[in-house]
Amino acid sequence: MCLVFSYAKPTKTKEVLLLPDVGNKMFVDSVLTIHERVVQVSGVSATLAPIIIEVFTMNQPEGVSLLVKEHTEADYLERFKARPDLDNLKASMN
Repeated sequence: MCLVFSYAKPTKTKEVLLLPDVGNKMFVDSVLTIHERVVQVSGVSATLAPIIIEVFTMNQPEGVSLLVKEHTEADYLERFKARPDLDNLKASMN
């Protein structure tokens, strides 16, 4: 039995800096917004795995990258946004 679970990771932004022809001061040319999605598939047989990977690669839009790896506890914790205010409140309670 194959189980599929998907979720979105918090959005990240990256600044693209541009160095002009004259001078040495860089400036922000644009800001890229990066969206990540995780599709977690479990209980896949060895014969079905290549077919699933092929379906993912054939149907992904242009400009989208695919990473196949084992899901870890760190991957699970990364899906939650950092909440420093809550961390400070928890620390003050203890």
